[in-house]
Amino acid sequence: MGTRWRKRALWMMVALLLGASIDLGVARGQSGVKVAFVYVGPVGDAGWTYQWDQARKYLEQHVPGTQTAYVESVAETADVARVQNDFIAKGFSVIFATAFGYQNFTVDVAKQHPAVTFVGIGPAVKLAPNVSTVYGKLWEGRYLTGIVAGKLTKANVIGFVAAHPITTVVAGVNAFALGVQSVNPAAKVRVVWTGTWYDPPKEKQAAQSLLDAGALKDGVVGLGPINPVVPAPVKAQVAAKMRAIESGSLQIFSGPLKDQSGTVRVPAGHAMSLQEVLAFDWLVQGVEGKSPK
Repeated sequence: MGTRWRKRALWMMVALLLGASIDLGVARGQSGVKVAFVYVGPVGDAGWTYQWDQARKYLEQHVPGTQTAYVESVAETADVARVQNDFIAKGFSVIFATAFGYQNFTVDVAKQHPAVTFVGIGPAVKLAPNVSTVYGKLWEGRYLTGIVAGKLTKANVIGFVAAHPITTVVAGVNAFALGVQSVNPAAKVRVVWTGTWYDPPKEKQAAQSLLDAGALKDGVVGLGPINPVVPAPVKAQVAAKMRAIESGSLQIFSGPLKDQSGTVRVPAGHAMSLQEVLAFDWLVQGVEGKSPK
């Protein structure tokens, strides 16, 4: 949602990296720590993988003696295990598997190498004694971008190109839609699933299909700095909502919430717990497009 949010995501990942070193009993400044990263996309994707690589560089620069390496654009297939085993053979003792679809392969490799620490992506569960998972509340940023989109739309049709319909992505779609509805109840959000984390041609095709249906033709608002065309009052409103999220006074997934069929899924007076958010398998009312089920 702007520079502040992008930096926060980076510092969060750095903290996780350093935390992994502490868990291994590695004192800050000790030499010889080799940390590997397996990326699902290219480092130049200007998004998820780019931010992970920024954290990798920060770790190498701020923990003297730390060695890092990475392999980019590794598909969520058995190739993950091959890459990880190659890192282990080269003496890497910490491996970050930075895609949700890497989990099963990572667990298999981890069982074969109990002395190596693995960190995967997903809800905080212990997949194996030496495998942890991490994830941020990315849906909070989606909510804020939804406010911007709801304020600026002229056609009241807003497109959302999503990757895989896993729970955390569904949470992001729903949060975005709720952000839109909080400022523009008449607007509809149309979602298209690409089935891939990084495929520019396919993403472009999905975006064009949404544009053809009347969504967001005058520009795109991303998770980077807010577009200069956004009026100051809207920026101020987003900033206020961001402060409310940070303070905890704004709970995005608070009832009453209905699904696409109009059935109440979250009753009035109830705010969804993190466990409930991470079990999302339905889309909120006002979202048009195929349900993840």
